[in-house]
Amino acid sequence: MIDLTKKQITAADACDEQLKQLYQTAFPENEQIPWDDLVRLIGEMHLDFTAYYTGNVFIGFTIVYPRASFNWYWYFAVRPELRGQGNGQKILTALIEKYKGQSCVLDMESPRQECDNSEQRKRRHAFYLRNGFRDTNVYRCWDDLEMTIMMLGPGTFTLQEWDEIVGELRKYWTWD
Repeated sequence: MIDLTKKQITAADACDEQLKQLYQTAFPENEQIPWDDLVRLIGEMHLDFTAYYTGNVFIGFTIVYPRASFNWYWYFAVRPELRGQGNGQKILTALIEKYKGQSCVLDMESPRQECDNSEQRKRRHAFYLRNGFRDTNVYRCWDDLEMTIMMLGPGTFTLQEWDEIVGELRKYWTWD
């Protein structure tokens, strides 16, 4: 079994077409920050952008926004042809280990919302539950998309904290 290797991505490294292509295809357009803006935010917001490889094969990436009160797991993607093979589990295990002892939060498309990809959402939700995350019972809507907020580690998460993190992002980038 080949071990998972990690590469920290800086703005200078972000010209990698594999990273960009996975980002632009793994997330709905309305959940994406334009790539050039995201690259700029790597340095400005001190984002933890990590690419993961098995040998020389790129398998996926994560983007975490480290904060004092909790780390925001912002983006997490595995190449489509490599899903269902334990790669997401390897990446999430490495990410949890990296931030061990700290609270971590993520938002995901709500599994309780009626939609075309409800089975995918339910599988994703179950994946995070199996890995120690719990529902915070905090939900936010963007247009007609409901997001479920999940947390790993001690503490609680509130709508006020959601508003704070959105306010921090607006200091660097705005989508209006």
